[in-house]
Amino acid sequence: MNWTLLAINIAVFVYMVVANRGEQVITDWGVVSACLGNSLGLEPQVPPGVLVAVCPTDDREFLQLFTSMFVHAGWAHLIGNMIFLWIFGDNVEDRMGHLRYLIFYLICGVVASLVQMYLSLDTLVPGVGASGAIAGVLGAYLVLYPFASVQVIILPLFFIPFFVPAIVLIGVWFLMQLVAGLGELGQATAGSGVAWWAHIGGFIAGLVLIWFFKRPQRGGWRNSREFMG
Repeated sequence: MNWTLLAINIAVFVYMVVANRGEQVITDWGVVSACLGNSLGLEPQVPPGVLVAVCPTDDREFLQLFTSMFVHAGWAHLIGNMIFLWIFGDNVEDRMGHLRYLIFYLICGVVASLVQMYLSLDTLVPGVGASGAIAGVLGAYLVLYPFASVQVIILPLFFIPFFVPAIVLIGVWFLMQLVAGLGELGQATAGSGVAWWAHIGGFIAGLVLIWFFKRPQRGGWRNSREFMG
């Protein structure tokens, strides 16, 4: 299932590039916080005329919660997300099984979008990317394999690989998201263009949901060495 998710994300992006429909796909299938919030009765501080002009008229907002996590805004956006999914997703899927993993992944992505929507309610820019769902995978990995060794290369600073425990790597990553998210809290649009609160929401969802989705481990705990570049 992890390979299937990787393939779908890559295929959608290739289609966007080949068909030259990147902006249209993002507009049609990304989550617009103001539109979704308006459909949920949260009353974003956006003029009604603007909502009518921007928001879809076919109740697509709820479908976009799912479609948005398979759309990416550029090569760097896609590659960065797929590296994390490739490294951490297979181990998490091993502990859940294929169908459970898919359901877990989608729920984390939806929760991530809802958290981002709630904390940036007036945003009219479509939000896309798999990072919220992948953040959930990171949260699950942290619970399952906190002391697994992750091989890291920090480019362009360090070219020699070194190992760090997952709890350190993922913990530092989460703190970075939290600090950045708190710094942009209350802004209508994130100045960096990064949905920090989607990462935070997805990560916390993963921390919680893993206890309901994981299967009992047979054969005892096994160490896991991963590579991250």
